[in-house]
Amino acid sequence: MTASNPGPREIDSRDLELMRRALDLAREASRLGEVPVGALVVLDGRIISQAYNLRETLRDPTAHAERVALTLAGRALGSWRLDRCSLYVTLEPCPMCAGAIGLSRIERLVYGAADPKAGACRSLYRLLDDPRLNHRVLMTEGVLAADCGALLTEFFRQRRSPETNDPRRGA
Repeated sequence: MTASNPGPREIDSRDLELMRRALDLAREASRLGEVPVGALVVLDGRIISQAYNLRETLRDPTAHAERVALTLAGRALGSWRLDRCSLYVTLEPCPMCAGAIGLSRIERLVYGAADPKAGACRSLYRLLDDPRLNHRVLMTEGVLAADCGALLTEFFRQRRSPETNDPRRGA
């Protein structure tokens, strides 16, 4: 059983650097028409895997950035146990991704924007530090939150604009 979460860790320059990389991945997702969320798994200061949302591209409802990054990290390390790894993601994970994070034994989660509609770490649920579960994750929230949130807001604003929805424009 993992010890209780001792509380948030201070944001440092490495957290900012890695979240900027996650934001770059999110922008790439946006260019593909995917919801702009980027994620990376880090071990001993080194990026082990990186991903962005691929639900539309793969036609896979589970292809969230976090889940894809976790899968790639497990393959890279040759183990599903990612217990010394940190996950950086631009948006607070949903229940599916929070469950995968806990099951993978990620040590630390760092995320940008809160998700009031589906967030399972702080906003709606607290899955990753629930004392009833056998693993808890250290969390640092709000890293570059304004930038992460603005990217999502702009993406959905463009998707909802009348000219984007004009059938004469084509797909």
